[in-house]
Amino acid sequence: MARPQKEISQKDFEKLCGLQCTKEEICGFFDVTDKTLERWCKRTYKQGFSEVFAQKRGAGKISLRRSQFYLAEKNANMAIWLGKQYLGQREPDSRNDGKPQGAENNLLSAIMGAGEVDTDDLPEVE
Repeated sequence: MARPQKEISQKDFEKLCGLQCTKEEICGFFDVTDKTLERWCKRTYKQGFSEVFAQKRGAGKISLRRSQFYLAEKNANMAIWLGKQYLGQREPDSRNDGKPQGAENNLLSAIMGAGEVDTDDLPEVE
């Protein structure tokens, strides 16, 4: 007689994937081996763990991105980081006397909620 199958909650599994948990962490949560988890994925999703994980982790990325953009509304450092990552913005070039040019000026505009920013009116930053 075979051992009873371990119960793995599909809802909990998908939440753990959304949190970017590793295969090892997911196995630890359910107290199963990686082989058991792999077989469960094949039975439940008709795909292996890697394929399922790649699909299900997307919800976690969306949630993280939403949190980052919310934080950027209150934190200039996060806004600058997101601008560099997604908008190709960069630090002011010292060859321009430290005055923001092009994309950097747009970043300041976005942070300050204005149109074009006259950087001469901004306080000196050391």
